[in-house]
Amino acid sequence: MLGLSGHALFTAAPAPMLVVAVDAPHFTIVDVNDAYLTATLTTRDDLVGRGLFEAMPDNPEDTGATGVTNLRASIERAIATGRPDRMPVQKYDIPHPGGGFEERCWEPVNTPAFGEGGEVAAVIHHVIDATDRVRSDEALRRLNETLESQVAARTAERDRSWQLAQELLVVAAPDGTLEAVNPIWTELLGWSAAELIGSLFIAYTHPDDAEATLAAFADIFERPLVTPYEYRFRHKDGSYRWFAWTGTFENGRVYASGRHITVEREQAEALRQSQKMEAVGQLTGGLAHDFNNLLAGISGSLELMQARIQQGRLNDVERYMAAAQGAAKRAAALTHRLLAFSRRQTLDPKPTDVNRLVVGMQEMIQRTVGPGIPVEVVGMSGLWPALVDAPQLENALLNLCINARDAMPEGGRITVETANKWLDDRAARALDMPEGQYLSLCVTDTGSGMSAEVISRVFEPFFTTKPIGEGTGLGLSMIYGFAKQSGGQVRIYSEVGQGTTVCLYLPRHYGETVDEVEEAKILELSRSEQGEAVLIVDDEPTVRMLVADILNELGFTAIEVGDSAAGLRVLQSDVRIDLLITDVGLPGGMNGRQMADAARVTRPDLRVLFITGYAENAVVGNGHLAPGMEVLTKPFAIETMAARIRSMIEAVREARLRG
Repeated sequence: MLGLSGHALFTAAPAPMLVVAVDAPHFTIVDVNDAYLTATLTTRDDLVGRGLFEAMPDNPEDTGATGVTNLRASIERAIATGRPDRMPVQKYDIPHPGGGFEERCWEPVNTPAFGEGGEVAAVIHHVIDATDRVRSDEALRRLNETLESQVAARTAERDRSWQLAQELLVVAAPDGTLEAVNPIWTELLGWSAAELIGSLFIAYTHPDDAEATLAAFADIFERPLVTPYEYRFRHKDGSYRWFAWTGTFENGRVYASGRHITVEREQAEALRQSQKMEAVGQLTGGLAHDFNNLLAGISGSLELMQARIQQGRLNDVERYMAAAQGAAKRAAALTHRLLAFSRRQTLDPKPTDVNRLVVGMQEMIQRTVGPGIPVEVVGMSGLWPALVDAPQLENALLNLCINARDAMPEGGRITVETANKWLDDRAARALDMPEGQYLSLCVTDTGSGMSAEVISRVFEPFFTTKPIGEGTGLGLSMIYGFAKQSGGQVRIYSEVGQGTTVCLYLPRHYGETVDEVEEAKILELSRSEQGEAVLIVDDEPTVRMLVADILNELGFTAIEVGDSAAGLRVLQSDVRIDLLITDVGLPGGMNGRQMADAARVTRPDLRVLFITGYAENAVVGNGHLAPGMEVLTKPFAIETMAARIRSMIEAVREARLRG
């Protein structure tokens, strides 16, 4: 019925089409294109000349099918109105030649074709295959339903977790106002949700923890709090409980959880006390052993000296005297290491260029460890200065290098390295140090390394992995005490078979280092003829006697008293006093520093030399003494004491000449 050119276009069209006659109710198929035949798995003979609904019936197995009914109604509307009628997507079951049906989804358009007289002569049935789109939409719908059910399930799980959690869970506003809390708050802290919601969390924080807690809370807005922060939260009964908190800031709210650690902290404290008592027992046992050996050497030598003098055999006296002095010096060194471990040694911190100190020691370290172990120094350019007792740092460095040598019996390499370290809050907490700027001094060896168990004990006093008689077990303990007393820290990094690195961290000093100077030379003075007087205040008669003898040898007048009250009376009198030599720990109601300060009210230029058996650092000023004050640690060599007295008296004379 179409012209040849039009029929050719119709036949080759890519969309499925057929033409039906206007012979209701049959709507006989008069033409069909190739695309329709392909889509319906039919031939031209199967369709042309047959009624549309006879050729393409509903699936008899689908009792709810409406395709035929809807298509008939659409064709009738197109004939009646003379306009194309677009149908919504219809489900069609296409019959298979071998039996059965294949489900398709089509979007039909029925367009009237007019004859020469303007009447509707036929209807062109044109379909768009929407099967893939409908299947995708259906899959998406099912997915959405699945997601909705999963969200509902997750929400229910979250609600159950919120209700059943044994940790405090909280949602808070940026100003710290509590907006939601889970039920465990009531069980652990006694407060109901109604009492808590709307209040500020800081109102329940222990006053001693408030400042640090607010700082930790403020940090959450910058980065999640993943390292638990511990602080005390007030119970409704007025007592406090410890909690370890983590949290994050998202979508304008703070989400946090707190684990109850009160019992855990109590158990840890009990364990620390137990370990402390164990360490004390180990300390006293080792101390008694070492000191008994040294005392035996001193007392035995003195007894033999006495016997030889009585016998007139004076040639042996010097040998026994040397033995007694050697044992006494070893005893002094032992107490020094013990005081370093307990952080009670007397330090004399000064701005120090650690690079220069290390380079200055390199040759001595190399000689000490021997030629078979090369020592390499890697000093950072621009290293910050440190406020530290340089001789003690040298001692610590030498000890570390000796330990490194002993860990490499077959040889190896020692590297001494310095660096600047800027520790943020997280890194500082990991090292148990305040946040800030530090310089590090690290000693690395290529030796046998240490296990985690050994590392956990290396700072204990008298703990050593060396054979009996080859180590006191106080070296690392001393270094640890020195680092802590200097405001720093020491850390060990090691693996078995991979060597060891020991790092000292020391606070940066904001200032210039002092140029190195020669050690004060012993002044070659003749006996004093100027009548200088020195007051000695010490509760130990033997010490007073020794110091007085030194003063007499130097030609100074010695005045001796045994307590601070008597000393202050002398100092507040009109007696000439050019130098005060005093112990720090004194009977009489005042310590040596308090007595000296009281004396300087009326004698502002008084020179003071503190002599002390241990470091009452807080008493003498934590290494920051007033001008004209110095410290000397007992036991001291007689030559050292004499040199110190002469240098301080000379300073008095120079000040008098300038005045």
